[in-house]
Amino acid sequence: MSQELDFEIPTWNQIYDMLLEMAENIRKDHFKPDVIVGVSRGGWPPARVLSDLLDNPHLANVRVEFYLGVAETKGEPTLTQPVSVKVAGKKVLVVDEVADTGKSLQLIREHLKAEGAVEVKMATIYFKPWSIVVPDYYAKETSRWIVFPWEIRETIKKIVKKCRETNKLIESELEKLERAGLPKKLIENFLKEILEAAA
Repeated sequence: MSQELDFEIPTWNQIYDMLLEMAENIRKDHFKPDVIVGVSRGGWPPARVLSDLLDNPHLANVRVEFYLGVAETKGEPTLTQPVSVKVAGKKVLVVDEVADTGKSLQLIREHLKAEGAVEVKMATIYFKPWSIVVPDYYAKETSRWIVFPWEIRETIKKIVKKCRETNKLIESELEKLERAGLPKKLIENFLKEILEAAA
């Protein structure tokens, strides 16, 4: 975890606005997926919202493991759960929260093509400029580390673990989250819970 790590913490409303815009772009593109595949776990919330916005109830799952901690990855992503429905002959929209390295999205695309999907398009809320995969649809480009509303506790837990491993002050790292807009009370509540569970 870098000293210079810069956080971006979108609200649920901001995310919903971005997904509304993305759904509109998908419709303008005349892309009508037969199935929407959410990437476990971060892609589930946006996949569910896009399922609603695109009036498409056909949701499926795929799981790839890559991240070890905040801004830390293992060498290569691993497909740990194949796509949960048959995609042969189908058009597929893959939804994840962010295209960071792009390696997970590349692996998923290859997997879906190998399973017989006729067309695979990628949609992410955020896109990072160094990603090897540029999603077909994304709402915002950023270089920051994004903390989504559905992963706040998990992020704080990873920061605590990393600080303990590197003898950094937990408070100074968590102050970065507060400066990025996370309510102090929420940080304190999660920190208390995490520290009590570890005791």
